[in-house]
Amino acid sequence: MARLAARFAWHAGWIALVLAGAILAGVCIGETAIPVASVWQTLANKIFGASYAIDRIDQGIIWNYRLTRAIIAACCGASLAVSGVILQSLLRNALAEPYLLGISAGASTGAVLVTVAGLGAGAISLSAGALGGALSAFLLVALLARASGGGAGPRAAGQIVLAGIAGSQLFNALTAFIITRSASAEQARGIMFWLLGNLSGARWDNVGAAVPVALAVTLVCLWQARALDAFTFGADSALSLGVPVKRIQALLILAAALATAVMVSIVGSVGFVGLVVPHAARFLVGVRHVRLVPASALIGALFLIGADVVSRIAVPGQVLPIGVVTALVGAPVFALILVRRRPAR
Repeated sequence: MARLAARFAWHAGWIALVLAGAILAGVCIGETAIPVASVWQTLANKIFGASYAIDRIDQGIIWNYRLTRAIIAACCGASLAVSGVILQSLLRNALAEPYLLGISAGASTGAVLVTVAGLGAGAISLSAGALGGALSAFLLVALLARASGGGAGPRAAGQIVLAGIAGSQLFNALTAFIITRSASAEQARGIMFWLLGNLSGARWDNVGAAVPVALAVTLVCLWQARALDAFTFGADSALSLGVPVKRIQALLILAAALATAVMVSIVGSVGFVGLVVPHAARFLVGVRHVRLVPASALIGALFLIGADVVSRIAVPGQVLPIGVVTALVGAPVFALILVRRRPAR
């Protein structure tokens, strides 16, 4: 037991070190380069009450803009990657991810209903609206796949993907209708930019919501790692191994929907993270979820921090939506994965 705890502490320590290094790089690299010394001094001033002489503008950029962006990017990347692991395992479908199955589109619709249409008259938070939309979208996709007579095996996987595409298009259309109907021109521009993935509005209160959710969904998956291993062989096999299938499915799907909803409410829709990162993690560490889950969380965090840096420096004087960067990187990588997985004749 002591050996297992020491091994866990060792892995957690180096993962935290790598993640801290990536966040530090995300803070230092940007529209204007900021020395590492200035970052350390700002952190010392804010956290430990030191009194280093730092330019107020640089300190504001470091603490209130770049550091929050980097932390939110790490949380979003980790959450979406782990959500992709959950869905791919439960559905036994290599194409399953929050974006493709309509969860992200539903979360966007719920968030827009709260912010633009005034759903709940202020009694419903943005994250709660996004969660309701995410769960509604997944329920619709599940019902549509069931009604289409997917059955089991490859046919079921294909039907779920097709139902997810239909659900995504439906909720994207609802979002566009709500924006056109209720939003002003200025609101419409801001929302459309946000829907493509935007970290410009990330603040410390968002960090307070994103960090616990990212940690929670990762820990829940680690807790159910053996059940996820069993689900890769099918629900019947998992049931024969003593896994309470319906309860675990409900718990993990709720965790994936909650993580997606919270991240969409903060960042907007970011595609390909939950699709590509789990495949990359499987290539590196194998298919056992006790290794796959933390690897996916770390790779997803690093990927989105890097995408955020690229979004700020790719076009001088402008910030690209982070969803554009992830799509430009994720689409070719996923095409490569499809080619490599092509069965031999």
